[in-house]
Amino acid sequence: MSRRLTFWTFGTAFALFLFAAAAPSPLYGLYALRWGFSSLEVTEVFAVYAIVLLAALLLTGSLSDAVGRKPVVLAALVIQIVSMGAFIAASGAGWLFAARSLQGLATGLATGALAAALVDLQPRERPGLAPLVNSVAPICGLALGALLSAALVQLGPDPMRLVYGILAVVFAVLVLVIFAAPEPASLSGQPSLRPRVGVSAEARPAFLAALPTLIAGWGVGGFYFSLGPSLASELSGSRDRLIGGALLFTLAGVGALVVLALSRWEPRTLMTLGVLALIIGLGVTVLALTSLSLAALFAGTAITGVGFGIAWLGVLRTLIALAPAASRGALLAAIYIVAYLAFAVPAVIAGYLVTRAGLHDASVWYAGAMDLLAVAGLAGTVLVGRPART
Repeated sequence: MSRRLTFWTFGTAFALFLFAAAAPSPLYGLYALRWGFSSLEVTEVFAVYAIVLLAALLLTGSLSDAVGRKPVVLAALVIQIVSMGAFIAASGAGWLFAARSLQGLATGLATGALAAALVDLQPRERPGLAPLVNSVAPICGLALGALLSAALVQLGPDPMRLVYGILAVVFAVLVLVIFAAPEPASLSGQPSLRPRVGVSAEARPAFLAALPTLIAGWGVGGFYFSLGPSLASELSGSRDRLIGGALLFTLAGVGALVVLALSRWEPRTLMTLGVLALIIGLGVTVLALTSLSLAALFAGTAITGVGFGIAWLGVLRTLIALAPAASRGALLAAIYIVAYLAFAVPAVIAGYLVTRAGLHDASVWYAGAMDLLAVAGLAGTVLVGRPART
């Protein structure tokens, strides 16, 4: 297998892991209807994935440096196939917790190895390709996973199992393809499960200023991928799962497109425009919820998707540029801790609010809170970016 083909194989694998992560989202409402569990339990099932993923990423992020990219990715693929089997066998919330936990373990194990493999295999004539694919592949996977899963649920037979059966076959084929690929890395050192987390003094002011933006962006993503399809169904008055899948596709798909279109822009400009788009998009979303307008909800989601995509890219590029090379790995770990906790924990809080105030009112409060965080992120970005007085 050529170096270029191997690069795109690993990039495709990265997207497929996130495709599978989004696949259950259009089904959460159906699970709740069939098995009678609450919105809080739905968000807990969603959140356990992100928490296990984070733990796996922190503990095994450097494992592929010692044992190779291929063995780590192959192990992750096997665990992913087992998780698909757990989804197929699921008959209650306990099965879903187990399946999502296995899925989080597989994705966390694969993320560091796949990201590093893309850097190893990056074409010499295109030095910016690996960071771009690392940014776009997960978002594209989320977008396509939500939309195609919703289509299979709505139009295919056996809606609670079909998508997982197809994915199990796809991942099994991917095992064979990656097994035949060359090992991208030169091995170094002994395997270590000790997390490396920290923010260097040079990057600390910008990191603190970016915290509200990180939490708002990923908090919005967590809410959409756990409760978004149910909200779309409530506003549309329809149980058509494609509506919820289209809403998630709008958020992540628009995010991926703007990252591709604006990837060469200056990082601080990306971050500023991204936060502004989050503020405007969430504001439109609140208006859509108060006026019960599905069209306005999709418009607000599209604007929010712009912010979700380029604010994340701007934060990453801003902070990485400030950190010394020796501390970038620890900085990335700190960034992902914030991102995945924001993806999981606020969604659980939203699920609790739904049980107390209903889906509509809880969504309005949640979107308003994320909007305030985005405003704080904009203030932090402007203040940290202001030149010092002499």
